[in-house]
Amino acid sequence: MSQHIPRKRFGQNFLQDNHVIESIVAAVNPQPDDTVIEIGPGLGAITFPLLRTLRHLHVVEIDRDIIARLKEKVAPERLTIHEGDALAYDFASVPGDLKIVGNLPYNISTPLLFHLASFGARVKDMHFMLQKEVIDRMVAEPSTPDYGRLTVMLQYRFEMENILAVPPEAFWPPPKVDSAVVRMIPAPGRCGIARDEALLEDLVTRAFSQRRKTLRNTLKGVLDDEGFTALGIDPGARAESLPVECYVAMTNYLFNKKNN
Repeated sequence: MSQHIPRKRFGQNFLQDNHVIESIVAAVNPQPDDTVIEIGPGLGAITFPLLRTLRHLHVVEIDRDIIARLKEKVAPERLTIHEGDALAYDFASVPGDLKIVGNLPYNISTPLLFHLASFGARVKDMHFMLQKEVIDRMVAEPSTPDYGRLTVMLQYRFEMENILAVPPEAFWPPPKVDSAVVRMIPAPGRCGIARDEALLEDLVTRAFSQRRKTLRNTLKGVLDDEGFTALGIDPGARAESLPVECYVAMTNYLFNKKNN
């Protein structure tokens, strides 16, 4: 087959740095019988090293040219290819406790992370290459510029760590941004348990909808002064100043008020 031309619409930047590849595979630490799903195998930089250990690997890929290349190089008894968009893929359709890995397309990274978070109960761990700026937001502390909706909703579900810096020259073609690798380990209850996760998501979205405004303004009609007082939360504070636990507490207060 001819050389594959990276497609901008799929956000393709192919990893080619052997040190980075080895570091990612070592972090994933695959065992022969693990159930591993790779998102966006591309030219196989991570795929083939994983297959040196795994008996079988699942991949999710949207590019038909790449799918054809993989079918040509790997027998179906070693590799299951799920053709389509990772944003629409049902990761729960693969049985077992999942390890998910991938060089995620930067143009859809945030919605894809939210989609993946919904499968947290089925996951052992996840390791993703992402734009460094996105990982900075994922692991941010309260009262910092990077702390936002993505931070709260992911930290509610996962322990996360930036484990590897990846420069642009590690890819072909090189992206215009720095990259990094994040490790995500499900940690249910780490910040408390929201009795209604849809309510939590709505509350967080409202709180961060206008970052410069106070919670009294962004949550107007949702949480009144009596509620702020009961929770011990300053209504004059801004959304980024509250730890994840406070959003869980607000959610449960509203849930109890509605259902009692």
